[in-house]
Amino acid sequence: MVGRGYSIFDTAIGRCGIIWSGTGVVAVQLPEAREIDTRRRIFQVHPEAREQRPCENAELAIEGITALLQGGDPDFSEVSLDAGGVSGFNRRVYEFACSIPRGETRTYHEVAKALGASGAAHSVAQAIAKNPYMLIVPCHRVLEAGSYTDRLSPFGGVISKRRLLALEGAHPVASKTLFEVLLPVAPPRPST
Repeated sequence: MVGRGYSIFDTAIGRCGIIWSGTGVVAVQLPEAREIDTRRRIFQVHPEAREQRPCENAELAIEGITALLQGGDPDFSEVSLDAGGVSGFNRRVYEFACSIPRGETRTYHEVAKALGASGAAHSVAQAIAKNPYMLIVPCHRVLEAGSYTDRLSPFGGVISKRRLLALEGAHPVASKTLFEVLLPVAPPRPST
């Protein structure tokens, strides 16, 4: 195979995409609202990729992703990743994310501290937001300080971290409601 290939495949949450090179998986695209939007996202980020039948490594990743999205516990350790465009720090973050057990979460600060960079929580958050290997590298297990789970990755399509964690049996803190956000800063009501 020359260059990069991609394939669209069915899962329990919709049609996902995977992009690969001769080295390994380059990226995973979770489903957008419509398949055409998923394809559009792939073309925006990887315009050189051509639709092909998945290679053996990509097929192994597809099987694992499909199983995970059905509530299974796949092992992605045999899936090769193409980390050519990934910085060293981000690689370390992704390796750490892969070590977080299913059903558990860590905060950005906890990951930074574990990597020996305790002041780098913001850098960890940026690395997680840029994770191209959605699900293979379980970035949904790394949360902001309040363990809120409604944020979506740029590669995340229409699924939230909360839904992914629920598939794994984790129970993070629910997102703040509008009242929780506004009530502490609302002006006091005049007494009558």
